[in-house]
Amino acid sequence: MIIDLQKFIKEQRPAWTRLEHFLDMLERNPERRFSMDEVRDFHTLYQRASADLARIATFSSERSVRTYLEALVARAYAEIYETRQKGRRFNPIKWFFQTFPRTFRKHVAAFWVALIVTAVGSAFGGFALLLDPAAKEVIMPFSHLAGSPNERVAKEEAAEEDHMQGFKAMFSSQLMVNNISVSFRVLALGLTWGIGTIILLFYNGIILGAVAADYVAAGETQFLLGWLLPHGSVEIPSILLAGQAGLVIAQALIGRNDPHGLKQRLKNIGPDIIHLAGGLAIILVWAGIIESYMSQYHEPVLPYWLKISFGSVQLVLLFFFLFKSGKSAKKTNKESRPSLARVQST
Repeated sequence: MIIDLQKFIKEQRPAWTRLEHFLDMLERNPERRFSMDEVRDFHTLYQRASADLARIATFSSERSVRTYLEALVARAYAEIYETRQKGRRFNPIKWFFQTFPRTFRKHVAAFWVALIVTAVGSAFGGFALLLDPAAKEVIMPFSHLAGSPNERVAKEEAAEEDHMQGFKAMFSSQLMVNNISVSFRVLALGLTWGIGTIILLFYNGIILGAVAADYVAAGETQFLLGWLLPHGSVEIPSILLAGQAGLVIAQALIGRNDPHGLKQRLKNIGPDIIHLAGGLAIILVWAGIIESYMSQYHEPVLPYWLKISFGSVQLVLLFFFLFKSGKSAKKTNKESRPSLARVQST
């Protein structure tokens, strides 16, 4: 029998919160497998919440608490006694539009770190080139970028023949293989506790910043945007996704604030790394097609405003895809659920 209801709620609240945390993890990632210790903990918390629900039922005035516990116990019961279909068929559409963006959002902090490292590298590369133009050959060891931006623009805009004729499919394939190879290297270097991932992201940023500074300083900003935006608006974020995955691996290796052992930590992030790698590979296939069939054509064949608009719209769509896709249904379910915050206010 409960003598002091407020004291009872205060004492049991940590256990309810922990059970809710377990359930949230399962709903975010239904394929997640708990360790044996976690399974025991989860079952104990479920039994404890069920007992609390029976005890609180005697207080007819505490309807909000009872409603919260009923929902919590029902969710736990559903997870424990569900009849999950074995060998469920893989749905690629659902995976790409729901699982992949949800995995991205789950580790979004690592993405921001990858973005910051690349941005710092870009600033360094741009500043270094403007400070010492003679360093161009060292910073950008690529033959097609070694010459004068003005000469390249004049040559490509004056071209009367399709220089990609009969070459587009092969060039596109080469781009896909190269970009996916670079991205997977960035990802795999997370095994160096993230040091290799950060170095590669920084180096890519240096090249990107140096190229941008070279063309802007030469007065070819419009050509630069028309050339890079159509494919770069998805290619560059994909490399950042690879950096995000690499940093997630590094975080699992370091294990800061994670009570699990190394083996369990790596096991926990394994599916997330596969989701991120698969998603970025698909985006890079699209980037290879766009770079071969669109980015390599300039005015008067394709107007710059059209290429810049295409790239800008594509970047906005990618942003909404990663941050919003697969989110609405889940949010609705969560919002309709009785919350502990409302119990705390009683």
